[in-house]
Amino acid sequence: MEPRAHFLTLARYHAWATQRLLEATAPLSEDDYRRDAGLFFKSVHGTLNHLLVGECLLWFPRFVRGESPALALDLEAEPDRARLAQALREGALAWQDAIARWPAERFDGRMRYRRSNGEAMDTPFALTLAHVFNHATHHRGQITAALTRFGEPAPELDLVRFLQAQPTG
Repeated sequence: MEPRAHFLTLARYHAWATQRLLEATAPLSEDDYRRDAGLFFKSVHGTLNHLLVGECLLWFPRFVRGESPALALDLEAEPDRARLAQALREGALAWQDAIARWPAERFDGRMRYRRSNGEAMDTPFALTLAHVFNHATHHRGQITAALTRFGEPAPELDLVRFLQAQPTG
């Protein structure tokens, strides 16, 4: 599979998994949603905020605009639960448009950016993009564990499940 098609599939999966996760967290009481569940970013809310910061406010500007914002990874970028969910949905969809526009040779290139602490980085473009989607998968897994802990059903978010749900063409 050529890189653009591969990453468009990952971006579609990412949007699908984000939507399913947000649907699964919606029934949580406000107390459970904000409770320290032992996650790296403490609560479901804290972890969703971290995903917003990482995906939408740090990595997306790096990939799309060549900007390197200096933001704390634990920033509460959106305190409102509904607006946070909407921002995550929109952010997940934005990756598809960006990836579709990139020339094929970009995937073989380098990713140059600055970490939040100002350190210059130079990494393989495609592998760094893979990190964005892998990172989200990691934190979605943490949130599904919290859902289980709170007695709520956790959605199936496997990539294979997404592929099985896609129309064949």
